[in-house]
Amino acid sequence: MCGRYTITISIEELMLRYLIGEVSIPFQRPRYNVAPTQKVYAVVNDGHANRLGLLQWGLIPAWAKDASYGSKMLNARAETVWSKPAFEGLVRRKRCIIPADGFYEWKKTSTGKQPMRIALRTREVFSMAGLYDTWTMPDGSKLSTCTIITTEPNELMAPIHNRMPVILKREDEAAWLDRSTQDQETLGKLLVPYAAAAELEAYPVSPKVGYVANDDPSCIAPFEE
Repeated sequence: MCGRYTITISIEELMLRYLIGEVSIPFQRPRYNVAPTQKVYAVVNDGHANRLGLLQWGLIPAWAKDASYGSKMLNARAETVWSKPAFEGLVRRKRCIIPADGFYEWKKTSTGKQPMRIALRTREVFSMAGLYDTWTMPDGSKLSTCTIITTEPNELMAPIHNRMPVILKREDEAAWLDRSTQDQETLGKLLVPYAAAAELEAYPVSPKVGYVANDDPSCIAPFEE
């Protein structure tokens, strides 16, 4: 699964990266340990332009009776996203991008589990494929939530974990966000392991990333036990 990630660049840099004209998001500091149920940056397309907003990580379907679904839907599997009731409609019409500059996964070792950070060697931002929906809370207010799509690991990730987030190629981002594209064959070709494994780097980080309260630059620093 994908349960923690980082996004350490500014809103202005995100706007430039995704060609976004204006935002209404208040200032937010760099995030070194983004965790489930938190508000996360997401990019959607309104049919005319890309928009940057905040979604709560943990999908609550519009038809859900209560918010408990969110903790169970942090991720959606690419292999079953077309058949699961919570996702099958969203993958055709409510797709988003979750920007990140790294994600964490825990590797099993002889002494326990070692947290690893996976990032592009260039340390540039990349796009994780996501889905979103809007749920009406008991008081009538709206809550927009999201999930990150995962797929099988590439050769870099295989020794670390059996899943990885779908990282879109930069040239495929517009197609993923284009709501006019709804057929499974076209979209399914995008939901694959990141082929350019050599462009990624995985390195050990401090066990402190296992605690949500820890969210500072030391979380992404290389770690030696």
